[in-house]
Amino acid sequence: MSFTGLIVAAGSGLRAGPGGPKTLRAVAGRPVLRWSAEALLAAGARELVVAVSDETRDAAEAALAGLGAWRTVLGGATRALSVQAGLAAIDAPDDEPVLIHDAARPFLEARHVAELLSALESADGAVPALPVADTLKRARDERVEATVPRDGLFRAQTPQAFRVAQIRSAYAAWAGPDEPTDDAAVVERAGGRIALTAGDPRLMKLTYPEDFAMAELLAGAARIVRVGQGIDAHRFGPGDRLWLCGVEIAHDQGLVGHSDADAGLHALTDALLGAVGDGDIGQHFPPSDPQWRGASSDRFLRHAAERIAGRGGRILAVDVTLVCERPRIGPHRDAMRARIAEILDLPLDRISVKATTTEGMGFTGRGEGLLAQAVATVETPA
Repeated sequence: MSFTGLIVAAGSGLRAGPGGPKTLRAVAGRPVLRWSAEALLAAGARELVVAVSDETRDAAEAALAGLGAWRTVLGGATRALSVQAGLAAIDAPDDEPVLIHDAARPFLEARHVAELLSALESADGAVPALPVADTLKRARDERVEATVPRDGLFRAQTPQAFRVAQIRSAYAAWAGPDEPTDDAAVVERAGGRIALTAGDPRLMKLTYPEDFAMAELLAGAARIVRVGQGIDAHRFGPGDRLWLCGVEIAHDQGLVGHSDADAGLHALTDALLGAVGDGDIGQHFPPSDPQWRGASSDRFLRHAAERIAGRGGRILAVDVTLVCERPRIGPHRDAMRARIAEILDLPLDRISVKATTTEGMGFTGRGEGLLAQAVATVETPA
C-alpha cells in the first residue's frame, strides 16, 4: 500500500544533554534522523516530508543526503505545529495513508509499518503501543500520593498512521489551550476510532543522555563489520610530478592513467566499494568516459564514502600500502594520512599509509611503475 512518511524533527531535544539536537546526533555512526528516514523509505514510503527547524535545516538535509524521495519543511514552535506544517506540504490523495513519526525513535522496522497499514484499513488511525508493565505511582514533592491501577493502560509510540484528509481535518478542528501530546489524541477528540498494534521496546524514544548509550547497544546488535581490498598499479611516464594518496609529489617522472593516476586513492576506492559489494572503480567511473580524463581521484574516494553512507554504513579504518622503489614515501606519509582523513572525514588514527619495495624484483623493482594495495573495514546494517 502506498503511503507518505512525515518525520517530526524540529525540536531542540534539550533533555538529551549536550551534543547538539538529538535528531542529528549519531547512533552507530548515523544521524538519528537518517535511521528513521531510511526505515520509512525501506518500508515503501512514496515520499518523506521532514519537519525541521530553520537552525537545523542544512544539517538535516546533509544527514539525509543520498536517500530517495524526501524534502524538508520548516516546523513550528510546538510538535503539533510542526505536524501541521508537514501535513500542509504533503501532495497526496485524501485517502492515502500518512505515517507520522518522531525522528528520535530510530529503530523502526518494516513490520511495524505493515501492521499499522493493515490496522488502518478498519480504523481512523493506528498506533503502536506497549502495555504498561511497571507499577505506577502518583507523586507530589517527591512523595507518593497514590498507586495508580495500570489495567488497560498503554504507552503509545510512533509512527502513527492516518489518512491524509482525516488527520488534516482533525487538526483543523482541535480547540482549547492544551497541546496534543500525540497525533492520535487529535483524531480521538474529533471522534475517530484508533486501533492499537503491537508496540516494540526497541521503538524507544531517545529523550535523555542515557538513552543514547542504550541505543548504541541496540544498534550494535544489528550491525556487522565487513572488509574490502583494493589493488591498483600505474606505469611511469613523462612528467615532473605525480599524485599519491591525494598528495602531489615532485618527481622525475609522472604516472600514466586516465585520471590523475593516483594509485593509492584508486586502490582505497576499490577497497571501500568492495567492503559493501558495490562493484569497482571502473564500473562507477569508466575509463572510456572522457569526463574523467585528468580527474582528481579524491572525487572517486568521496563517491565511495557516500555510497557507504547511503547504505547506512560507516568507515571504521583504512590501510594503504605503496609498493615502489621511488619516489620515497616517508617524507610524505603524514601529509597522505592527513589528506585521506580529510576526504573521508575520519580521525587521523584510523588512517594508515605504509610503503615497501620489492628489492629490485618485478616491474616495481625495475622502476617501471608502482603498485598500491588497500584494506578497508566498514560497519553496516546486518
